Amino acid sequence: MTRKLAVEAIGTFFLVFTIGQVVVDPGAAGLLGPLAIGTVLMTLVYAGGHVSGAHYNPAVTLAVFMRGKTTVHELLGYWVFQLVAGALAATIVLWLKGGGPITVPSIVVGKTLAAEFLFTFALVFVVLNVATVRSVEGNSYFGLAIGAVVMAGAYAVGPVSGGVFNPAVTIGSVVLGTMDLADIWVYLVAQLVAGAAAAMVFNLLDLGSEKTTTEE
Repeated sequence: MTRKLAVEAIGTFFLVFTIGQVVVDPGAAGLLGPLAIGTVLMTLVYAGGHVSGAHYNPAVTLAVFMRGKTTVHELLGYWVFQLVAGALAATIVLWLKGGGPITVPSIVVGKTLAAEFLFTFALVFVVLNVATVRSVEGNSYFGLAIGAVVMAGAYAVGPVSGGVFNPAVTIGSVVLGTMDLADIWVYLVAQLVAGAAAAMVFNLLDLGSEKTTTEE
């Protein structure tokens, strides 16, 4: 359990740290930011997948719990370490950058809820299918698939919601000053509901069964 928590903390830290470094001025990466974020997530998933499952995201952990692949104690432990690591990473980014943005972007609640829900659902659904199914166990593409969906989501809906898709990143964004504390509920609700919804769809369709893939 200790090794799993440590890996989750390390992975979440470097994910949020990278996000902060590429989105906060000075030195923001602009249009290349999502590429850096997707790439670091991919490599971190490959690095930690065999130890902790490489969730780095409380919404993913919730879905894996609903999938029956983790215990309630692991769920709570992962959540604590993920959220603390995200906040710590954001704090270090602020120190390196010399402060956060002066203005916080405003959001449209309905559009932000929809954008965050849709791509958090997509992310979690991909994770469940490429990283928790025995028939594809040991595949070489799981990290690439997970990193790629986050990169795609950041490009697709980043202008709408910021492309967060992760409660640990949400906490980090508040610390960074790129998100208003009053808006945090919008992101957390969308992300956690999306994670639960992805798990429910996965379970309903019995996608984790050992049936042949040709069966409908």
